[in-house]
Amino acid sequence: MDRIVQLLINAAALYVAVLLVPNLDFAFEPEGAWVKFLLVALIFGLVNTFLKPILRMLTLPITIMTLGLFLLILNALMLLLTDAISDELSLGLTVGDFFAALLGAIVISIVGFVLSTVVGTGRMAGRIT
Repeated sequence: MDRIVQLLINAAALYVAVLLVPNLDFAFEPEGAWVKFLLVALIFGLVNTFLKPILRMLTLPITIMTLGLFLLILNALMLLLTDAISDELSLGLTVGDFFAALLGAIVISIVGFVLSTVVGTGRMAGRIT
């Protein structure tokens, strides 16, 4: 159940980012676009679940030197990777440039954090369920 809630939180965060960030777009016009949008959110979640921890370990020295600011760059790269996968599968997500990916990653992080806090799906140590 937590996975489904996390998928919906990712989809909501991506939707807010598409609305707010200028060069971050999704084609909502054709029929079945919401299913494609949920697939994009699933891809984004899978990329962040499996690839991001590996890249965080590889870039740990850079992250320490920049006091954690490099994680914003890493989040933007995960969004660009999601865009590339979306293009290959013709799902409709387009990220215009790196700056749009950076702003989109910031918006997605903030909205995802707020929604996870409100819904209560955060993975905190010592959380009582």
